[in-house]
Amino acid sequence: MELFRLVREKYSHELSGKGAAIAGGRWNSKGTEIIYTASNRSLAMAEIAVHFSWATLPPDYMMLTISCPDLTIKEISIESLPGNWDQFPSLNSTKIVGDKFISENEFPLFRIPSAVTKGDFNILINPFHKDFKKIKVTNKEPFPFDSRLFLK
Repeated sequence: MELFRLVREKYSHELSGKGAAIAGGRWNSKGTEIIYTASNRSLAMAEIAVHFSWATLPPDYMMLTISCPDLTIKEISIESLPGNWDQFPSLNSTKIVGDKFISENEFPLFRIPSAVTKGDFNILINPFHKDFKKIKVTNKEPFPFDSRLFLK
């Protein structure tokens, strides 16, 4: 399976959940390391674009292609999430779901729904799972955003 991750160039040299642990996110509390990826490039772009305007978008994003060969994936149904799981700012209940995924350490990957693009899925990576060493960045390239995506 191939996954995709957009990151600033200075963070493109290793897969790490350290940034997510500092800021927290929809699927993790502050202090919990987790790696956010997307099932396709467009979703990776959308997940970043919702946080910026054209004026504030950093110019140095890199698209990482990540290989995850034959790894088990935990899945969650949308029906099992609270009705407003996708609201912004995110709920503590979704953070607890991601934190539990990391603390249980049973699966290397977790398929979760995208709050940005309905019907698409993000994949969370557990950097502490024994199979994390099998996950490799196979390509890294500059990713220029198309200015038509943003209001000027």
